[in-house]
Amino acid sequence: MINIVNPYTPGSGRIPGYLAGRDSIIEEAKRCIVSTQAQFPERSIAYYGLRGVGKTVLLNAIENIADDLNVLYEHIEIKENNSFIKDVSIASQRLLNQMSFKENAKDKLNKVIAAIKQLRVTINPADNTPSAEIADLTIPDSLSNDVTELFVSLGKLAFDTGNTICFFIDEIQYVEDEQLEALLMALHRVNQLRLPILVFCAGLPKILKTFGDIKSYSERLFQYTQIDSLKNNDAINAIIEPAKPFNVKYTEGAIAEILLATGCYPYFLQELCSTIWSIYDKNIIQKDDVISAIPYSLENLDNSFFQIRFERCTETERKFMYAMVKCGELPCTIANVARIMNRNVKSISPIRAQLINKGLIYSTGYAEIDFTVPKFDDFLKRLNPEINVCLNR
Repeated sequence: MINIVNPYTPGSGRIPGYLAGRDSIIEEAKRCIVSTQAQFPERSIAYYGLRGVGKTVLLNAIENIADDLNVLYEHIEIKENNSFIKDVSIASQRLLNQMSFKENAKDKLNKVIAAIKQLRVTINPADNTPSAEIADLTIPDSLSNDVTELFVSLGKLAFDTGNTICFFIDEIQYVEDEQLEALLMALHRVNQLRLPILVFCAGLPKILKTFGDIKSYSERLFQYTQIDSLKNNDAINAIIEPAKPFNVKYTEGAIAEILLATGCYPYFLQELCSTIWSIYDKNIIQKDDVISAIPYSLENLDNSFFQIRFERCTETERKFMYAMVKCGELPCTIANVARIMNRNVKSISPIRAQLINKGLIYSTGYAEIDFTVPKFDDFLKRLNPEINVCLNR
């Protein structure tokens, strides 16, 4: 091995030693936080993009900035079929525990506690800590009013105590519509009152349509920032900069091969470079070294990044995805998928909806779909070589 230390960091949300190509995005987030601290509240920010582009990494990097600026913040990762409102309630309770209260803020403190209880989270009266239980919230209007009351009370308390609050919400596409509506309405009221609460959220491309469908004014609540693969120069920096402290260099041919193999997607860059680092004990990485390492990198991706998503799918959903690949070009139309499956469009629409809900595919345009995971079609070809035979006929 070159070194016991591997400077490349493939993994979910792990901030790399050198975060390439996101400087302007991070600076804008910092500006929003500082402006809100100065009592000039900014719009919240929604980051959207495919899997593996570094959305979670970005949220974590901005959290570090919030920490440096002494901002109160909570990180919420949404899980499928979990109650987002329960997570918000518990996070709000933790924020309360971080605040220092002046005597004249006691009334507002009590209002926040009452608002949390109104969301039906059970509070232990001994130490005001929340339990994990929450009642079923089935009345959208009541839910929206309750969440709005919580955010307004929390925002007023933060203002009176000289605090700014940030919620970092990852995988926001999994929030159920009525709970997302409650969040959007609460943020709308917070903005109207110029209260110091910001939301930084990240999700798949579908959130653009979902937010707009739920509340037309959502476009005024958020700055929407697309996170995509890196530009070539940024991708090159992501390759060479982590290796510099170890006096390791890449030839131009090696770099070109890495860019080609990874498509400049941050996760794939980290995975391939990490694999190269673990294999070769040399100070100059050549093109042939990269070519030799690619199969090992793909094996790592197949066994983790890709396979874990494939395993979540039913047999019917897998057939649908194989049919997408057999279309020969992505994005593909739902009509072509139906033709390949020998079904009509109406009969496969529920399968399409299931895969969108699971975050495996997304709508790229009218009646068009693609995978949310870059290079997932290549994985399916490796998994089922017969697809390649069909495509080559």
